[in-house]
Amino acid sequence: MQSINPEAFEIRADGSCVLVGGYSASSDKYHFPVQDCCPYTGATDIERVELSTCGTLWAHTAVTAAPPGYAGPVPYGFGVVELTQERLRVITLLRESDPLALRFGQHMRLATFDAGARVLTWCFESDRSE
Repeated sequence: MQSINPEAFEIRADGSCVLVGGYSASSDKYHFPVQDCCPYTGATDIERVELSTCGTLWAHTAVTAAPPGYAGPVPYGFGVVELTQERLRVITLLRESDPLALRFGQHMRLATFDAGARVLTWCFESDRSE
C-alpha cells in the first residue's frame, strides 16, 4: 500500500503513520499540509515537521451520499480534529460514520483508511484508551 499524498501523509515501515505539516518560527504556528510559506504571515521560514497523532474532536457529520468521483464506502465520517500539541485543526475523514457514536471533545488518534486501488489515506478514530 502507498500513501495517497506522501508530502502530507507518511506511512512508516512498521505500519504506523504520521501527518506532515509545516512550522514557522516567526509566527510560532503550525499548518497542514506543509506549504512554502506561512499561511498566517507569508514568512518563508518553514520547517517540515511531523504532527502529533492525537487530538480532540471539534465537529463531525456523516456523509451518506457519495460525492462525484468517489468510489469508496458510504456512509463515512467527516469532521474536524484539533491536534493536541500544535493546537491545529485538521479537516479529516473519521473512521466512525455514526454521529451518535461521536461527541464533541472526544479524544481521537490518527489511523489509516483504505482508499482503494492499493492507496491509504489518513483518518482519525476514537482513542479507545480514554
